[in-house]
Amino acid sequence: MAKPVVAVVGRPNVGKSTLFNKIAGSRISIVEDTPGVTRDRIYADCEWVGKQFTLIDTGGIEPYSSDIILLQMRRQAQLAIDTADVIVLLVDGREGMTASDLEVANMIRKSNRPVVLAVNKIENKDIEKNIYEFYNLGIGDPMAISAEQGLGLGDFLDRIVESFDSSLVSQEEDTRLKIAVLGKPNAGKSSIVNRLLGEDRVIVSEVAGTTRDAIDSTFKYFGEEYVLIDTAGLRRKSKIYDDIERYSIVRAVAAVDRADVCMIVIDANTGISEQDAKIAGIAHNRGKASIIVVNKWDIYEKDQGSVKKFEKDIRNTLSFMPYAPIIFISALTGQRVNKIMETVLLVSNEYSKRVTTGTLNEVIGEAVLMNQPPSDKGRRLKIYYATQGAVKPPTFIIFVNDKGLLHFSYERFLENQIRNAFGFVGTPIRLIAREKKDKS
Repeated sequence: MAKPVVAVVGRPNVGKSTLFNKIAGSRISIVEDTPGVTRDRIYADCEWVGKQFTLIDTGGIEPYSSDIILLQMRRQAQLAIDTADVIVLLVDGREGMTASDLEVANMIRKSNRPVVLAVNKIENKDIEKNIYEFYNLGIGDPMAISAEQGLGLGDFLDRIVESFDSSLVSQEEDTRLKIAVLGKPNAGKSSIVNRLLGEDRVIVSEVAGTTRDAIDSTFKYFGEEYVLIDTAGLRRKSKIYDDIERYSIVRAVAAVDRADVCMIVIDANTGISEQDAKIAGIAHNRGKASIIVVNKWDIYEKDQGSVKKFEKDIRNTLSFMPYAPIIFISALTGQRVNKIMETVLLVSNEYSKRVTTGTLNEVIGEAVLMNQPPSDKGRRLKIYYATQGAVKPPTFIIFVNDKGLLHFSYERFLENQIRNAFGFVGTPIRLIAREKKDKS
């Protein structure tokens, strides 16, 4: 089951980013974040009273006139409505209710999403009375908070997690393999999905994804049933918002959570970009199996060595996921599209693969002999034994004398040795060090 998505919306300067950073940084534990992939942290996986959720910050608007403010507010509110399970409308208690607040509230009211109305910048009792005018927004009881000082955030978070029960319907565990199709707009995601569904396939059903504005298409491949999660929004004909980067990241977060395998689609004509790295980084950091599909290869101007050069560019930009196989296709002509499902099933099997403890320790033992563990101030790292603790992604627990001695570079060396021995194509590997006291 995917984590609920909580989106914080509001006009500029009401304190959205302050609230986001306060919650993600101190009030609740960050389960996972995405370092090194994006400069702007716009989402964090969080937990409050045992309930996990993904918090989205829709801030970062720099308007130049009142008209642009209203335009941007409509776009941000629509983003939240499309993507979130719970919407937080943040307003400024010092300034009072504005036309922009009412504009956003009117859009949110039309949705079926639970809404938490938070009145920010209420630092003392003297201005707490300012919250009452926000009843005029007509979206529920306003809550007084101060994001900067952390006042009222406990009750505020309680209200959010209480809203999950009304926004999320429990579903039976779906054992079908789910494939998320990720990528920038116009990379050809929808064309790939249509090609996979239309070429000697039987479409069992096609329904809109629950609250994600994604299309779930169920199809059969050699008798087995699979689900494609298309994040392109096949049913939305209108032009996507100007704030494309933020919108696609938000969508990718929701789709990746539901997926087993992620298909990262890159437009051959525009090449690999920082935005592709951000999207791929979500799949990597959330521990999902992945393949990289370079689309529109039929119209790419090729010369000798084009494939190797393109692969090198991808590996340089996506240096954090060297394990992901790369396929060059054309959804338009069908060129090598048959390789997609072959590769998806390959990495899916690797994602679920287990290795025996005895064989694993033989590989670790040979690795230690090949490259002595690091030492610090005369104390050397000792590796006692290792075992595989989980799959999806493959997770290995390594028992050592001192976790502090296991440097990142040696951890990467051990991961490479495990890959050399067992493959694990297309899937990230997790190494967890645990201390075991030396009896001697």
